[in-house]
Amino acid sequence: MTSTTNTITNALSFDIEDWFHMVDIDAVADPKAWPTLPSIVVEYTHWILHTLDDANVKATFFVLGWVAERYPELAKLIGDHGHELGTHSYWHRKVYDLTPQQFRDDLKRSIDVIQEQSGRKVLGFRAPSFSIRPGTEWAFDVLGDLGLRYDTSLFPARRGHGGYPCPHRPHLFNGAPTGRPIHELPISVMRLGPINLPFSGGGYLRLLPGAVIRYGFKTLNQRGLPVVVYLHPRDFAPECPRVPMPLHRRFKSYVGLRSTKGKLKMLLHRYRFDTCARVLGIDPSRTALK
Repeated sequence: MTSTTNTITNALSFDIEDWFHMVDIDAVADPKAWPTLPSIVVEYTHWILHTLDDANVKATFFVLGWVAERYPELAKLIGDHGHELGTHSYWHRKVYDLTPQQFRDDLKRSIDVIQEQSGRKVLGFRAPSFSIRPGTEWAFDVLGDLGLRYDTSLFPARRGHGGYPCPHRPHLFNGAPTGRPIHELPISVMRLGPINLPFSGGGYLRLLPGAVIRYGFKTLNQRGLPVVVYLHPRDFAPECPRVPMPLHRRFKSYVGLRSTKGKLKMLLHRYRFDTCARVLGIDPSRTALK
């Protein structure tokens, strides 16, 4: 049980991909080479599961379809631990680089393999690199066509691979071409003057001191807003293999790797967490396939 007196339930999520699924890095861009590379995804997904068990916390795992197919025990293990399974696409390709049909085919393949492996219905999606940006609203109609109930891809701050101006709270997104609404759980940012500063996931969480992260939680929770935490297995792996990449990407990819385990445990101790679906008020009983 959490020791905090805070009554806001925040959303805890993990994007289950391997270290070599970084986008726009030439050294690992060819999927044909992926099976030959050393893998960390199973080891660190196990570590995440054991850590959440110790804290009695449930989370959402957005699993890459490629990972689910290569390690068929992993999605089932996540579901058996009582966590929600979502999709992170199949090939980890940016949405804005795909046609609507390519996106549909990729997404359906990922949903099918995750549901087959786990026996649980997939309700949510997170785009690789938060790559739903203005001009790709058609992606929301594809999500609805494939039976997904919510998205958590919108990143309301400037970033290299995405960024989408939207409310900073859970809301119904109505901007798809059909106008069909879908639940949206945007990534959390805190306001520092004119800046929207991400603080609760990935390289931002690894880089920022614990005091700044706690300030972000306090700022949002006092406004009644849940914080969305997102992490990857590689965020916990200081021994993660290195490959050639630009200096700015090297910094973002590897800064603070030794701090992440401690920061996650600190967050689990101080704050309430649950799955993305439950934070959005979506019935978790619908995650079991009939």
